[in-house]
Amino acid sequence: MRQLKGKPKKESCRDKRERKQAMQQARQQVMTVVLPTLAVFILLIVLFVYVATRPGTEI
Repeated sequence: MRQLKGKPKKESCRDKRERKQAMQQARQQVMTVVLPTLAVFILLIVLFVYVATRPGTEI
């Protein structure tokens, strides 16, 4: 049957499986890339605030 121009085609089982795999890979990237990067960034901010607010040594 001919596909009409304005309508999207129905998702096949293969397309659905590929989409689920892509979503799973995206979740894994969040866990392995984004969270450690965010943790390092927050650690640098905390370290900067600590160094900036510690009392100076007066002689």
